[in-house]
Amino acid sequence: MKKAIKLTLAVALMMSATSLFAQKFGRINTQEIIVTMPETKEMQTNLEAYAKDLEANIETINVEFNNKLQEFQKNMNTYSDAVRNLKQKELQELQLRSEEFSRVAQEDYHKKQNELLAPIIEKAREAINKVAAAGSYLVIFDTSAGSMAYFDEAALTDIAPEVRKELGISEEAAAAALNANGR
Repeated sequence: MKKAIKLTLAVALMMSATSLFAQKFGRINTQEIIVTMPETKEMQTNLEAYAKDLEANIETINVEFNNKLQEFQKNMNTYSDAVRNLKQKELQELQLRSEEFSRVAQEDYHKKQNELLAPIIEKAREAINKVAAAGSYLVIFDTSAGSMAYFDEAALTDIAPEVRKELGISEEAAAAALNANGR
């Protein structure tokens, strides 16, 4: 009976050790994948156009402020106290309006950036999940987060080439996109 228990225990340990070594672990830098996606270039173009519109509006407000300030400074000595106070108050309100618009514009820019980036991130995530499932990976580590203190690159399979293939991105296009972004 003892021999049977020992034999069963030995077989169970060998099976668990064998299954541990059969586990597949992968790694990917999702930021690099996202940078190489054609949708990212389109997003950047749209975001730049949006930023130019916001900047044009800010510039219009600043020009209006500067014109009124110059007029005020030029005619300040000719204004009565009441008119001078009214003009100063008008300038202060215009300056506050400009500051508020700049703050809101910055928030809108970040909101637009997140709105345009979300579907790109989701598409990359779906491709990573598909490659991971097809390759029977137990875990895929994202090296772009930088939260891992150490990992053995040789022990982890880089799935980036498979994910780029899944997304329809050639290695040449990926290299060009990474070079263009200074990576």
